[in-house]
Amino acid sequence: MIVDTHIHLDDKIYDEDIDDVLNRAYEAGVGKFIIPAADINDLPKAKKISETHENIFFTAGVHPYHQEQFDKKYIEEFLEHPKCIGVGECGLDYSRLLDNQNEAESTKEAQKKVFLAHIELSLKYKKPLIVHIRDANQDSFDILKKAQAEGAFGVLHCFNASELLLGLSESFYFGIGGVITFKNAKKLVEIIHKIPKERLLIETDGPYLTPHPFRGQRNEPAYCKIVAAKIAELLDMDKTALERLTTNNAKRLFRELSINII
Repeated sequence: MIVDTHIHLDDKIYDEDIDDVLNRAYEAGVGKFIIPAADINDLPKAKKISETHENIFFTAGVHPYHQEQFDKKYIEEFLEHPKCIGVGECGLDYSRLLDNQNEAESTKEAQKKVFLAHIELSLKYKKPLIVHIRDANQDSFDILKKAQAEGAFGVLHCFNASELLLGLSESFYFGIGGVITFKNAKKLVEIIHKIPKERLLIETDGPYLTPHPFRGQRNEPAYCKIVAAKIAELLDMDKTALERLTTNNAKRLFRELSINII
């Protein structure tokens, strides 16, 4: 059984056929799903989906694209929900910064402030961070290294093959998705051997980053099977063993997950 540790089932693109999406996932051997918060306005929807599906969980936070939405008290209302098992999706993303240096620096500082606030919530509620990092490796590492010493833990979602970020493997897991199947993912293919096996997780990030050979189409959790097969191939592992390994890893990280390993 596979756990899709990062799937945006609250995205409107799944509204019309979510039951079909889930059934295809079950047929592919994917049995648990975690919806990571991206837009704070979708949190009620994510909560409702988790309440109506025993095997779906969610996390609460603000994606760095939307750091201006951060509302600590509002997010805490969701963190207290029994199906909320993590904090985020949070982190740093400098990929959209404007050319204006002053505005860029102010945006970076705003993102850091919100990221630190998420870390405080993670420590308070003892729930893992779901961390998004793009074009911000050094700042992210510096923040997380300090947070790790204070007891923070979590997953680096959509791991970007950074040697620097591998230095966080004492407390952080590494989410691998469809990117591993891309022809231009040479760096990730090279570095995946350096990730401790007990820190590997499978994700789709659907509806985004659809794996080959379905690139250009909507991503969905059934494609975890493709990701698992590619990782197993690269690590020279039996595919079933790889699936069991990553599911056990997910169970260890997201402690509220009730997963029976057969």
